[in-house]
Amino acid sequence: MRCYEDLRVSYWRGIDVWSVPSLIGGMSLRLVELRIPSHAVRNQSARLECHFDLDGETLYSVKWYKDGNEFYRFVPRNMPPVQVFQLNGVTVDLHNSTENQVVLSSVQLTTTGVYRCEVSGEAPSFQTVTEHGHMMVVALPEEGPRITGGKPRYQTGDTVRVNCTSGRSKPAALLNWFINGEQADPSFLHGPETIITGREGLETSILGLEFVVKQKHFRRGDMKLKCSATIATIYWRSNEESVEGERPPRASVLESRGTVAPAGSRADRVQAAGSHTTILPRVPILALCSFVVMALSLR
Repeated sequence: MRCYEDLRVSYWRGIDVWSVPSLIGGMSLRLVELRIPSHAVRNQSARLECHFDLDGETLYSVKWYKDGNEFYRFVPRNMPPVQVFQLNGVTVDLHNSTENQVVLSSVQLTTTGVYRCEVSGEAPSFQTVTEHGHMMVVALPEEGPRITGGKPRYQTGDTVRVNCTSGRSKPAALLNWFINGEQADPSFLHGPETIITGREGLETSILGLEFVVKQKHFRRGDMKLKCSATIATIYWRSNEESVEGERPPRASVLESRGTVAPAGSRADRVQAAGSHTTILPRVPILALCSFVVMALSLR
């Protein structure tokens, strides 16, 4: 029977670290630290670490289990010292696995589970210490969150109704809305809704945003709507749209260049009065021609 004086759990870079400072009962073999990633990314490798202090004892074996099933055994007196047992979802990288660590290559969703390290000393005591931790394999979205339903321009009093949809993942991404960089009021949110599709059961999240536009929502005439998607500490993506607010009416081209008076206005008459140009009265062309002919005949 194991009796621990103190068991501490900490979180370090996404890894559950189990630290056992001391043991009660005079046992010399100690399990010092267990490091198991709380989350691993699908198709990437995962490192499981089990550090122990023999304190004069001789190591007999180190065994690893997933959900109670042994898949890795290290016995230093054997040749070779490593033995691997086939287990669905578990592929051991033998080149990088030792007595203190096991590296799993190309982890899949089926790799998710509870992993336990068991360390045993040699005869005659055969002292054994063990500890476990949970690891979840995450299928990341292939695309970032999408914003739909928005309009290019809003005015005060309009209602904004938009949706944010995450890419397919497992587990579903956690969505959040922001208005001008500030997290949206919870009363503006609708959902989230989760849709499960495909053989692997990948999940899509949808979070709606609805609110009545007020003048305070505009910053320098624009309003920014941003949606972020997160999965634990290993994934963060966002999408932002900028929409225009009310614009004051612009002056016309004529007004910007000054007012032009209509023809025949008082301004025209004043200008004509101050001019030295002589204006001849209009004479019909036929009358002028008759006058010229008479003058020639008299000569």
